[in-house]
Amino acid sequence: MADTELCTLSATHLAEAIRRKQVSPVEVTQAVLRRIDKLNPLLNAFLTVTGEEAIGQARRAEAAVLKGDDLGPLHGVPLSLKDSLATAGIRTTFGSRVFASFVPSEDAPLVDRVKRAGAIIVGKTTMPEFAWKGVTHSPLSGITRNPWDLAYTPGGSSGGASAAVAAGLGPLAIGTDGGGSIRIPASFSGIYGLKPSFGRVPVYPSSAYDALSHPGPLTRTVADAALLLSVMAGLHPADRLSLEAPAADYGGLLAAGVKGLRIAWTPDLGFVRVAPQVAETAAKAAAVFAELGAHVDEVTPDFGDSTELYRIFLHVGAGASVVDLLRDWESELDPGLVNIARAAMTVSAIDFAKAQLERHRFYDRVRRFFERYDLLLSPTVPILPLKAGTNAPNPYSLGEDWIEWSPFTFPFNLTHMPAASVPAGWSREGLPIGLQIVGRRLQDLTVLQASAAFEAARPWAHLWPPLMVG
Repeated sequence: MADTELCTLSATHLAEAIRRKQVSPVEVTQAVLRRIDKLNPLLNAFLTVTGEEAIGQARRAEAAVLKGDDLGPLHGVPLSLKDSLATAGIRTTFGSRVFASFVPSEDAPLVDRVKRAGAIIVGKTTMPEFAWKGVTHSPLSGITRNPWDLAYTPGGSSGGASAAVAAGLGPLAIGTDGGGSIRIPASFSGIYGLKPSFGRVPVYPSSAYDALSHPGPLTRTVADAALLLSVMAGLHPADRLSLEAPAADYGGLLAAGVKGLRIAWTPDLGFVRVAPQVAETAAKAAAVFAELGAHVDEVTPDFGDSTELYRIFLHVGAGASVVDLLRDWESELDPGLVNIARAAMTVSAIDFAKAQLERHRFYDRVRRFFERYDLLLSPTVPILPLKAGTNAPNPYSLGEDWIEWSPFTFPFNLTHMPAASVPAGWSREGLPIGLQIVGRRLQDLTVLQASAAFEAARPWAHLWPPLMVG
């Protein structure tokens, strides 16, 4: 089978083909690694490629197939990991020169789980330093680029992960989302991204963003995301906030559809300025749910603007990540990160405690909204992808503050609710546009089912960036 064909198969199809001995894990892994060698110099999606280790894993996976061993659900399937996820024996840099040579001694629980499920780890993907912004460039790794147009960013902070999946450098990637860091790059890169309910996937080691950040899948299909979530999810003793609910068979339950669901559609949350092409494309995508039998209302949610509230949590988290590094490393750090770290120093303990109380009140307003609706739809991001290497769109004159240009995503980190971005369409310039699907807390399956229903009606996985041709 040709490399291009192998690199465009979904994870679910690859896993089945490997079980049936139609393709070998070594053949698949070699094809993906060759694709990385060819395209990563253009994209800069991987900071670390674990080629030798991946081939070794693939050979062991192939031997298990030939022996007739019990095979895990991801057996032989290539997968990449965001470079904030701990990997034993493989450097984990957090996108920072400070940790350029740091090698953890143990795997994060979700890494251990995907390995046990048979996944082949092909490398660590790029991210902005300490995941502080919604685009992907850093002093350590440089600029990561969008496969749909190399002049643009794939988004962030899981930008390397989204660029890799969009370009066929492995069908599965794991990112993290502390304010949109899975959904923004999914939207900008034309793929599927899911931020599960907080605690659904255990986090260890914890970070200064641990009250916001959700690990989750970035994939080309909803079924692949459901498969990966089923492997990652579940209680783990290392994470005291992980949910006791066992992992569900998300993939086996995708076909329920949306008929009869009560769905709210908001084009702007009542205050967001949305680019015309994004507004038009997202509105057409939202209308599909009515065609599928859901009851769809256009609404202005009554839970208000959480921008300033979220800003406190972002700044304090980012500041706590780097405050002890400023004396020796300030000149090596991203200047924007240094700025918000210094802003965090002005937040008092009382200010932070008051923000915690307001966060509870905000959650209650959103919770009450979801008593009336099963799902909320919105644009994922109100703008088209930014130019690569920039932090904010020039016409908005917003400086480096990504919070101002992604107001649809971070509210649902504050509330710990599941949210996904599905490809809604492409702009006249050929840049992807996403639709966000938000569910009640712990109703991850409903979000996946709605995503699958939309995917069946408006499929996207057959669409590939121009650089995938040949």
